[in-house]
Amino acid sequence: MTIATDNIREQVSSDEWQIRVDLAALYRLVALHKWDDIVFTHMTAHIPGPEQHFLINPYGLMFEEVTASSLVKVDLAGSKVGDSPYEINPAGYNIHSAVHEIRPDAQCVIHLHTRAGIAVSAQAGGLLPISQQASIVLTSLAYHDYEGIALSTEERERLQRDLGNKSNLILRNHGLLTVGPSIADAFLAMYMLESACQIQVMAQAGGAELISFGPEIIDKTDQLVNEVTKGMGGSLAWPALLRKLDRIDTSYNS
Repeated sequence: MTIATDNIREQVSSDEWQIRVDLAALYRLVALHKWDDIVFTHMTAHIPGPEQHFLINPYGLMFEEVTASSLVKVDLAGSKVGDSPYEINPAGYNIHSAVHEIRPDAQCVIHLHTRAGIAVSAQAGGLLPISQQASIVLTSLAYHDYEGIALSTEERERLQRDLGNKSNLILRNHGLLTVGPSIADAFLAMYMLESACQIQVMAQAGGAELISFGPEIIDKTDQLVNEVTKGMGGSLAWPALLRKLDRIDTSYNS
C-alpha cells in the first residue's frame, strides 16, 4: 500500500526532493530489516538552509507506506511547513528537534525501539566490547537515562548534553539513536549499533563466559573503518541498498 500527497515534487527544490527520496528509502529499509515498531519510532532529515527545517514521518503510517511525498516538513518549533494532511509524533518531534538544534553536522537522526537495542539499554554494563561491530560503535557512544515517554521539553537539554558530539546514543530502558552527516551514514551507524546489540544478547543467551577486548582495539578502529570503506562511509553501501529496495518496491520515491 502507498500513501501519496499530490504535487509535492513540484513544490520543493531538487535538493529537498532528493532528501525526501532518501529518507523515504530509509523508512522502507528499516521496515525491511524488521526494526520498526508499528508506527511509534521516527527518523528525520535536515533540509539545508537557514530555516532549520527537517522532514519526519507522517504519524500513523507504517514505515513500508512512507513515500517521499508523504513526509512532513516541520520547523524547530514543531509547526508544519506547507500543507500536509498528516500529523507528527510529538515525542518524535521532541527528540529530533533537540538533536537538530545542536548538531548542524547531523543531517539525519534515527531513533528505534528494537528488541535487542532495548535489551542492551536495560543492562547496567551497556554495550560490551565483545564484537567487531561493538568496536566500531564504541568509538563514539553515549548514554541517556530514561525519563519516561519523551514529551517533556525539560528533557531536551539533558538529551543534548548526553549526546554531545557522539554518533551513537543508547537511551536507557528505551532504545537506540544514531546521527550522521548523511542519511546513508546514519543508517550504517544504526546497522552497526543494532547488530552489536543483537550479537550481545545472543552471546549472553549462550551462557558461556564472554571474551572482551581492550580500549587499544577501539582506539584504532576509526582509521581501520575508514580504510575498509575507502573513505566513503555509508555511501559505499547505500546504492546497493537502494537497488535492493527497487527490486522489491519502487513506490518510496513517489
